[in-house]
Amino acid sequence: MIQELEKILQTSDIEKKQNFIDNYLDILKNNRDIKKIYTPIIFDNPSYATLCKIVNPNELPNRKDFESKEGLASLVHAIVHIEYSAIDLALDAIYRFSDMPIEYKIDWLIVANDEIRHFKMLMKILKDLGFNYGDFPVHCGLFDASNHTSKDVLDRMAIIPRYYEASGLDVNPQIIKKLDNKRKNPTVAKIIEALNIIYDEEIEHVYKGDKWFKYICNKRDLNHKDTYQEILKKYYLDKKHRPHINVEARKEAGFSCDEILMLGAKECKE
Repeated sequence: MIQELEKILQTSDIEKKQNFIDNYLDILKNNRDIKKIYTPIIFDNPSYATLCKIVNPNELPNRKDFESKEGLASLVHAIVHIEYSAIDLALDAIYRFSDMPIEYKIDWLIVANDEIRHFKMLMKILKDLGFNYGDFPVHCGLFDASNHTSKDVLDRMAIIPRYYEASGLDVNPQIIKKLDNKRKNPTVAKIIEALNIIYDEEIEHVYKGDKWFKYICNKRDLNHKDTYQEILKKYYLDKKHRPHINVEARKEAGFSCDEILMLGAKECKE
């Protein structure tokens, strides 16, 4: 199963990823797990490298044109890319930290399943606009973050779900707000509907990351609030400017008001 997962993390075939997830979920839900001692490899390239042109983030165009099909497609493509990346991030969390409990693996397989559904939902919109995944350049920031946090599951849970995915909870409503006055356009209405579905389910994904981050902190006898700040500093993320902090979504996902205020929110009530 581990060798198969290693291959799945390197393929861009979404159906193969889906079949693997379904099969592995069946195994784990029957309280069976395949334990095998192995050394996880560090992947040189993300699995989407065969589909997309990867560029430096500052080479990506600004997405301000929501009037044209190409402008909308550029926005949808960016979100498609995030959802695709999230599939591999969830699977990598299992591959790289196989000594974690069965419940942990089930959680991340369910997350990967959700991300595949999000990916397919957005791909339909992208194709309706006349474009495909790979028609716009992408950056590999999330792939790099997964490699940087490959040695410690505590860092992985802090940085991927609790930092990057939680940041998505801040950004998602802002995108919807920018699109709202164009919702009479049927395509825009579909994008907004997809973003709302993703938003609701991403709260649960961040909550799972929060749950396992705190689980590891408890096992290591660490204060989770202090530890989170220390890890953000370690990865130079503690000073990142956040123009919008989604207080309610972060609270629902497990963040305390103390943490939310430390992240830059002006107000938070328990």
